[in-house]
Amino acid sequence: MPPGILTLAADKVTLSPANTGFMLICSALVMIMTPGLAFFYGGMVRVKSVLNMLMMSFISLGIVTILWVLYGFGLAFGTDKGGFIGWNGSFAGLSGIGLTELWGTSTIPVYVFAVFQLMFAVITPALISGALADRVKFTAWALFIALWVTIVYFPVAHWVWGEGGWLFELKVIDFAGGTAVHINAGAAALGVLLVVGKRIGFKKDPMRPHSLPLVMLGAGLLWFGWFGFNAGSWLGNDDGIGAVAFVNTQVATAAAMLGWLAYEKLRHGSFTTLGAASGAVAGLVAITPACGAVSPLGAIAVGAIAGVLCGMAVNLKYKFGYDDSLDVIGVHLVGGVVGSLLIGLFATGGVQSTAKGLFYGGGFEQLGRQAVGVVCVLLYSLVVSYVLAKAIDLVMGFRVGEDEEVAGIDQAAHAETAYDFAGAGGGTVGRRGPALGEAQTKKVEA
Repeated sequence: MPPGILTLAADKVTLSPANTGFMLICSALVMIMTPGLAFFYGGMVRVKSVLNMLMMSFISLGIVTILWVLYGFGLAFGTDKGGFIGWNGSFAGLSGIGLTELWGTSTIPVYVFAVFQLMFAVITPALISGALADRVKFTAWALFIALWVTIVYFPVAHWVWGEGGWLFELKVIDFAGGTAVHINAGAAALGVLLVVGKRIGFKKDPMRPHSLPLVMLGAGLLWFGWFGFNAGSWLGNDDGIGAVAFVNTQVATAAAMLGWLAYEKLRHGSFTTLGAASGAVAGLVAITPACGAVSPLGAIAVGAIAGVLCGMAVNLKYKFGYDDSLDVIGVHLVGGVVGSLLIGLFATGGVQSTAKGLFYGGGFEQLGRQAVGVVCVLLYSLVVSYVLAKAIDLVMGFRVGEDEEVAGIDQAAHAETAYDFAGAGGGTVGRRGPALGEAQTKKVEA
């Protein structure tokens, strides 16, 4: 939803079945990113909190969906109210929208645009959860999601993409969510971390990923779904811009993965699967705001730079002492900042808009606009997220007790465990059959 999207004459627009079908598919692709994120994060935590990590993403599908229908869509994309928020009574409950009513001057129904944007709203707070692994109350997290999307995400989405939003009018380019999604979530993660604090044993106990195959599966699902995230954000492909976004998404992600792995080899001496997965996600994050503004060669530069810088940034938590469990700040905040600012350097002026970056003769104008968007979204999300987390902590406590954290949140919060090791490795006479004698059965159970 970049600036300049509303360019067609309203009296010439008709519903496009092709674009409508395409956008429904893109909406489904963005939806699958949230379960993909759950696997990505779930594989990186220890066994004792896998289910909690999965649920911290899945619960967003429930909470944000309901709030989006009730009022979120209206706040984000309703009629502008002073550049900072929107509202449209017919959007409340999605009850006043005609079945074939088109979104603005696009060729898709309002319902389709609403469900596409819903999936963005769902995954954004889920991204924050990776920074808080192993130590927060599930009820407190659920309340934080509800408050955060209402006070932070819905307004920021209006600033960036809503017609009349102040960053939209400033012509800050954010094709699919560098500011509204990734910087927003990364800054929020930092704000909450300042309240919640570090895990017990941070920098002392080993906290290695329990399942790298799950991490790779999650990264693959994210990569797959991201084509809908980016290519779908032009709301159709009549002019080929959606196709450019698709290509740039693939190219930048590949470059970032290679960049991260190269940095990792030089720094640590190995090419790791975790590095490959993290590098790919860093590239996806960085190209998200830029995929409609740069050429494929520019996308290579954006991806490679982001891969190296995000790879470096994940180590900052050890230097500065903040416990960003799964590197939300290092990947999403830093990646979002890098991708948003590099538009000011690599924008060609020949794709989504005529705005050119510094390297294409545009001077510093677009870079300045991008910097304003980055700084304002970062500060707003950081401050408000800190205040929300502090209020929740004072009212009900944001963090689980020490015993629950040490034993694992899965049993305490969900009364389940991710893996039944006893069932997989042992048995009884009744389960294994009468052919096993008593001595053999005891041996198997042992």
